[in-house]
Amino acid sequence: MVSTSLDGRVAIVTGAGAGLGRAEALALSGAGARVVLNDLPGGADGTAEEIRARGGEVRIVTGDVGERATADAMLTAAVDGFGRLDVVVNNAGITRDRMLFNMSDEEWDQIIHIHLRGHFLLSRNAAAYWRARAKESGPVGASVVNTASEAFLSGPPGQANYGAAKAGIAALTVSTARAMASSGVRANAICPRARTAMTAQVFGEDASGLEVDPYSPEHVAPVVAYLASDAAERITGQVFVVYGGMVALIAPPVVEERFDRSDSLWTAEDLDKQLGGYFTDRDPSVGFAADSIMKLEA
Repeated sequence: MVSTSLDGRVAIVTGAGAGLGRAEALALSGAGARVVLNDLPGGADGTAEEIRARGGEVRIVTGDVGERATADAMLTAAVDGFGRLDVVVNNAGITRDRMLFNMSDEEWDQIIHIHLRGHFLLSRNAAAYWRARAKESGPVGASVVNTASEAFLSGPPGQANYGAAKAGIAALTVSTARAMASSGVRANAICPRARTAMTAQVFGEDASGLEVDPYSPEHVAPVVAYLASDAAERITGQVFVVYGGMVALIAPPVVEERFDRSDSLWTAEDLDKQLGGYFTDRDPSVGFAADSIMKLEA
């Protein structure tokens, strides 16, 4: 069995001050990693204190993950402060929920800035560092864990910005996995269901009566630590739904039906016969949204 230990490894966790990020940082540190924490000023201080109290090593980089300077500072803190970087956990996020017809430019831009641009900046910096290392000494054995959401699968009507950003993160994850494979870098995305400050209005209070809340971040953090380890060396380019003791591997989309022109070019009549004919008796509420995934229960 390949080791799940992260001894000697260095990890960066964004949005590490509370919720998922805090739990992930503690899990990575508990597995042996030295950790660089990111959050807004003062946000990650409590997490850092917990890690140090448990004997772990930690550094804090404050700032907006959607700003290049913050991404640069996180890489510097890992490489100059701890001597290397092995794991990136992109977690930082916010919500600005609104129906599409009421959404402001700023509400759209803020979500894309923090989620998608934030994932890109740190991933790009880490990828450049790992590629340079791989050229010098071969595959680096590094791991990226991105945070997507089932919102990109279900198309929630009040989260056009969030769903679009998370769809971009899923695509970025697959692209990262393919682009960095030769350098020995794996990339995976999780779609966590967790009761945090950001999702308080979604999940409400825990009424399960169970010893551990099914929506506790504690169910998600061990999966992230595992994906960061050598034990997961064959897992890359994947998307997982994670919550309540369940990990569900999401399959890529499949072709439902194919239509081919009858002549040299499509005609309106031909399209209506084939496309229109196919949808005549098909449930119009069934679209690209993966509604069946939303019915998964732990």
